[in-house]
Amino acid sequence: MRCPPCRAGGQRGAALIVAMLVFALCTALIVAMKGEFTRFYQRGANLFLSEQANAYLRGAEELASLALLLDYDQDQNREQPRDDLGEIWAQPTAPYALDEGGWLAGGLTDLAGRFNLNSLVAPAREGDSAGEGAARFTAAQAQFIRLLQTLEEPQVGQQEAILITESIGDWLDPDGNPSPDGAEDDYYFGRSPAYRTANRPMASVSELLAVAYVTPEIYAALRDLVTVWPQTPGPINIHTAPEPVLRSINADDDLGPLSGSDGQALLAQREEFGFANVEEFLSHPVFDQSREKMEKVRTLLGEASTCFLLEAQVEVADRNMRLYSVLERRQRSVNALVRANGSL
Repeated sequence: MRCPPCRAGGQRGAALIVAMLVFALCTALIVAMKGEFTRFYQRGANLFLSEQANAYLRGAEELASLALLLDYDQDQNREQPRDDLGEIWAQPTAPYALDEGGWLAGGLTDLAGRFNLNSLVAPAREGDSAGEGAARFTAAQAQFIRLLQTLEEPQVGQQEAILITESIGDWLDPDGNPSPDGAEDDYYFGRSPAYRTANRPMASVSELLAVAYVTPEIYAALRDLVTVWPQTPGPINIHTAPEPVLRSINADDDLGPLSGSDGQALLAQREEFGFANVEEFLSHPVFDQSREKMEKVRTLLGEASTCFLLEAQVEVADRNMRLYSVLERRQRSVNALVRANGSL
């Protein structure tokens, strides 16, 4: 028996609708699978490129370690080993072209040439609050007060420098007793959000941003002049210290830094002739007015370094990555104390 024409047409229409639904479903599945595959592929590519960039950066760290070891071996042939800006580790380097395209660059900075913020913690001394001028502070604290006053922008006055210095000391010391011009928990509880002092050595220069009276502008101007490594502070290397740090080396009772011209004079002699040792540095004419008092800062000065900051940068497939690594050299051993992708 033959089906009525209307029924046959209805069956054909239903079959066409089902076929279109199956086609639409398959299309949606294919589009979804393609999108998922694209995301999976992109994640894989990103991971591969990230690992490749990290491998290059770790290679830069190994090269920096080799340069420091080579410098150590060369120093053994010197009558008086020292670290200065004429050595192999301090030489400027050009970007190194990579086989896959892109480039790798890096450089070392002597952290002993910077002022160590962890030297600002000091036990309370009898009569500190009643002292006048430099006599009220340790030699390191007085030097930091002078260093703050060397900043050109923003300019920091002596009283503001004292506030910052004593606040850093309170941030570092283990007790909760504020210095005469410092700040302890009571000050920070009034901030929003509230927080407490660290009461321990700083682990990063960026901690300055949490200290009372340190503005972002002061931090930006000070960042490349200070360090927190090693966490047990050592002497400042006179052969690598930048000009503002050299100007902070003074022993006047008025807590004023050396003038800009005096700083340039020290820098010019170091670049042209160098200093044979710390004694020759302290005999420079810029210290004539305070020569008898310079013995106070003698212990703050040195000629050798143990900690260096590696700043490495790599570009792979138009992606840029940076590595900041603090390298500690102990004789013929170089270890990374800390690594970061941001400022240390």
